[in-house]
Amino acid sequence: MSANSEISWCHHTFNPWWGCTKVSEGCLRCYALIFSRRLGKDIWGAGVPRVRGSENVWMNPLIWNRKAEGLETRPRVFVASMADVFDDEVDGTWRDDLWNLIRVCPNLDWLLLTKRPQNIHEMLPEDWGNGWPHVWLGVTVENQARALERIPILRSIPAALRFLSVEPLLGPVDLDLDDIDWVILGGESGAGYRLLDPKWARGVRDQCLRRGIPFHFKQWGTARPAFAGRLLDGKIWNGFPVSPAGLLV
Repeated sequence: MSANSEISWCHHTFNPWWGCTKVSEGCLRCYALIFSRRLGKDIWGAGVPRVRGSENVWMNPLIWNRKAEGLETRPRVFVASMADVFDDEVDGTWRDDLWNLIRVCPNLDWLLLTKRPQNIHEMLPEDWGNGWPHVWLGVTVENQARALERIPILRSIPAALRFLSVEPLLGPVDLDLDDIDWVILGGESGAGYRLLDPKWARGVRDQCLRRGIPFHFKQWGTARPAFAGRLLDGKIWNGFPVSPAGLLV
């Protein structure tokens, strides 16, 4: 599945910048924070400067876009696995550069996932209109409170495709899936991970099945992500939506 990413639901990860601030329960054991500290990067917390990716990093999507031309499948690019695209502590000109890059790479599907949906509207480009067909907007909903808070905001934003990342799932959730096109679910990874109850995972899966919404089960929670496994009730749930840009993913 992944060209240069270990994440099961994308082909590439692209980090235009690194750094963030914890905002909710799902951030407690943030893998990006832990990883960045292992690399000696002090880029986390309010008021702490974020770090922009190198020019070589910024060139990668242009290469991916060129290679994707004419392919039958559209590569999916997860943006900012080490940050949040809609973090209001990021230099706004960096985000402008990101939109310009996305604009000139139409052969890729860009997945923008955030825990800050309240910031999306004011940070969209002027020519956003009803949404760009190759940009998917998503929010993280780790528990019922965040589902009630974030999903209505996501639904209010014009978008070609909307998705939910129910990860790490910290309890049972009843999801309002109106105008939602895709659901990803996963447990927490790393030392001190919080357990994912199979009943919670089944509950989300069954909600998706009833609505005919593609469901993607990423992993169980574990201290070692590579050994987490993706089987839920003996099956790999590898659902993906149809790309609004016109080709099956």
